[in-house]
Amino acid sequence: MDKATSKGRTKRIGLMGGTFDPIHHGHLVAAEEARFEFGLGKVIFIPAGIPPHKTRKDISLPAHRLEMTGRAVASNPFFTVSDLEIKREGRSYTIDTVQEMRRLFPGNDLFFITGADAVLEILTWRNVIGLLEICSFIAATRPGFKLESLNKSLSHLSHQQLSKIKTLEVPALAISSTDIRKRVQEGRPVKYLLPEKVEEYIYLNRLYK
Repeated sequence: MDKATSKGRTKRIGLMGGTFDPIHHGHLVAAEEARFEFGLGKVIFIPAGIPPHKTRKDISLPAHRLEMTGRAVASNPFFTVSDLEIKREGRSYTIDTVQEMRRLFPGNDLFFITGADAVLEILTWRNVIGLLEICSFIAATRPGFKLESLNKSLSHLSHQQLSKIKTLEVPALAISSTDIRKRVQEGRPVKYLLPEKVEEYIYLNRLYK
């Protein structure tokens, strides 16, 4: 792992974006695996304010998602949570978030961790070329995920741009927030799919009912 700089900042920082509605073990395993494999000094979880492809009605209140994320990462000293996107007005675009993180952590290499499914659509993201110039991507994939489809989707990128996108196989990614919300709605168990403190928070606040 890279050593911290003289100012106490880490040389490599992971940024984990998502709605986290709710956060689950798949997110946590992906972040920890990325931290280990790519020598990240820490991983900052950034719950989205209003994702470009969703509306406020589609997702739980920001305060709920921020609280669940904080509870989920509390036991890992390498994990922290930022409310940067939740506090920012308007839709949450990755380019804006990464630019702000570069201002907060100058001189550090940034790695944006997300699912391979999201990376498949990366060419539709706002200012993707500028984004690839200022950070690398770690595309977390499920076992058996066909990388050919990822390579085909990104074929329009240059070799240098493609080199900024790394892949990482994560077994726990079979878990999904969509399935967890559905299971809660149907009264089915969600234990062991997500941290116990997050499960308790969901039932205490009657989320997804």
